[in-house]
Formats: sequence, structure tokens, C-alpha cells
Amino acid sequence: ARLAGLIWLLMCVFGPIGQIIRSKLFVTGDMGTTAENIMSNAFLFRLGFVSDLVMMVLFLMLPLVLYKLFYSVNKNLSILMVVMVMVSVPINMLNLLNEFAAFHVLSGAEYLNVIGADQLMAEAMLSHDLYLHGYEIANVFFALWLVPLGILVYKSHFLPKFLGILLVVGGFSLFLEVFIYFLLPGYEAVNTI
Repeated sequence: ARLAGLIWLLMCVFGPIGQIIRSKLFVTGDMGTTAENIMSNAFLFRLGFVSDLVMMVLFLMLPLVLYKLFYSVNKNLSILMVVMVMVSVPINMLNLLNEFAAFHVLSGAEYLNVIGADQLMAEAMLSHDLYLHGYEIANVFFALWLVPLGILVYKSHFLPKFLGILLVVGGFSLFLEVFIYFLLPGYEAVNTI
């Protein structure tokens, strides 16, 4: 339980670092400012990227530790929880290539000299947009791992039942958010709620 708590705490440190850095560098709809932000803060961009990688490795370890904690509660739900994360993490890690592609396109690699500056900035924004869409796809499995975890917490006799309820509600809400994101673009306020 302590190891799971430590891993979760580290995820809560490394995960937000990448998100905060992205929010500072990527300016929606402003290719020029975004390109300037990325190139003038290359180390910061790389720090955010590596932070995301570390968070994904931690997230891969977390359900394995939780499995040991919950297998006596319900082995099948524990396995389902692990499988959902094992699907989510590779999708998310491969999707990070889209984020890094934005940096790579703007980095001035010699073979990219045949492309104009405006097109390079557009390619960088496209890569970032693909990253955002890929993140939502990975969220399908992130949402689905929360449901068995919540049921396990609820059924356990060593954690408060209300945490299990919140995890299940959070899982279903995130699952719904993914479908709102793709089916009803422009309803960001609903997604935020």
C-alpha cells in the first residue's frame, strides 16, 4: 500500500510538470508564438517530455503494485485493472511522439530546409493537435481502469467505500468526456465539468 501511494504521489508530481510546460509553450491558434516558445525554451520542452515519459513508466508500475494489494478482493477485477493500464500506457507513450514531432519539425533539421517556415509551423501545430487527440484515445483505457479499481476499493475492507464510488464515477465521467470530445467538439465547458 505504501509503495502504491509513493508511485501515485510521484505520478502526481511528474504528470502535471508536462501538462504545465505544454500549457506555457503551446498557444492555441497562434503558430508563430508557439514555434517561438518551443525553440526559445528547448530545454523546458524536453523537460516536460521526459517528465511525461517518467510518469508513464510510473503508471505502468502502479497497477502491478495495486494488483498485489487487491487480488484477494477480486482477482478478475484486479487483472482487468492491470490490462486496461497495459493498453493505455503504450498508446500514450507512442502518442508522445506526436508531441516530440512538433519540437523536431521546428528544430531546424537540415533535411527540413526544403519546407517553408509557415509550413513548418503548421506541421508543428498539427503534431500538437494529433497529440491532443491521441491523448483522448488513451483516455478511453485510462477511464476503463478506474472502474475496476473503484469497485475493488469499494469491496475492500481496508479503504473507505466513498473513494471507490468516486473512482467509478470518475471513470465513467472520463469515458463520457472522451466521447463528448470527439462527437461534440466545441463543448469544452461540458468536458471541463
